[in-house]
Amino acid sequence: MSLVVMLSVIRVLGWVVTSIERTAYPRFKRLITAHELHLFFSPTREELEWAADATDCDEHLLALLLMLKSYRRMGCFPAPEDVPVRVVDFVRRAVELPERTLPVYRAERTAKHHRGLVRKRVGVTYDQAKARRTSSSRFTRRRGRRTVRRI
Repeated sequence: MSLVVMLSVIRVLGWVVTSIERTAYPRFKRLITAHELHLFFSPTREELEWAADATDCDEHLLALLLMLKSYRRMGCFPAPEDVPVRVVDFVRRAVELPERTLPVYRAERTAKHHRGLVRKRVGVTYDQAKARRTSSSRFTRRRGRRTVRRI
């Protein structure tokens, strides 16, 4: 079924559908307004100083600032290729980096370290083992099937 047909069915039936940006799997909006760019992606002087102290090159500075602003906006770390060009350009210009600067990590280890720095700055703790225990405790095995246990 094509998207046009699906949207027509939704409109005729009067259903209300949540936009993909507001679901459990947040994404960047297709069209980001100038107001939203300034509101959500303008780095403060303190954020710029923090990121500059934590990085050693322009590419990492831009990537860390994008990671911080995206995490604050969406609550997750998007893949670098998922960050819209308009957002990258806006942040690059806001901190006056050269036009050819791209948010690139040469090593996954650096990206992982930066995610830890962002979590610490935002005040979020990351305990993967605890998260796994919590999620597995919500499920019980019954007759070979997984069923959700009510809490």
